[in-house]
Amino acid sequence: MLSASAIILAGGQSRRMGRPKAALMFGNTTILERVITELGHGFDEILIIAAPAQSEGFPIERLLRAAPPSVHLLRDSNAYQGAAVALARGLAAAVNEIAFACSCDLPLLRIEVVRALYERLNGYEAVIPEIGSKPQPLCAVYRREVGRVIEAQLASGERRLTHITAGLRAHRPNDRQLRAIDPDLRSFMNINSPVDYDQALALEHLGESGKPR
Repeated sequence: MLSASAIILAGGQSRRMGRPKAALMFGNTTILERVITELGHGFDEILIIAAPAQSEGFPIERLLRAAPPSVHLLRDSNAYQGAAVALARGLAAAVNEIAFACSCDLPLLRIEVVRALYERLNGYEAVIPEIGSKPQPLCAVYRREVGRVIEAQLASGERRLTHITAGLRAHRPNDRQLRAIDPDLRSFMNINSPVDYDQALALEHLGESGKPR
């Protein structure tokens, strides 16, 4: 196990998808359950940050019935306040000094990739991958102290997580470096729309070899 916590943000509105992404089926399980299972291979604390129950499009507790004791559900005080608020909440609640944070819509996430990001933290505040020069703050590693930085930025009125994390002292591996640990960058493929969902399902069907299962 890594000396770190995992934080999964599952409180978004899923506007482009049109239905809750965490509850989408991916094989024989939902995407959220799949991500929890994968992260369970490396973390003994997994925090799920969800919207208030009355704002949720589905009962997330139903997806967590078979989850191990290491999984803890935390609900936002107010609905849909943004990823920065949820991440700060997760970092404040984390037991460990280091945390991996991701969105709930990364069905192809692999623990080996997470481990590789974790190992690059060294003396940085964070490890934030960049794909096509676009930062991926929701598939990244943070020190718990970053939560205070986020809270300060939120207090000043800045809510965009990419802007907040741009000021961190972070290692920012690029496409070439990331392909060394994830050749097709599948771990970073998030599901924002039905088209993304279909593409991810097709990749899963192909498997690691690139040939149909």
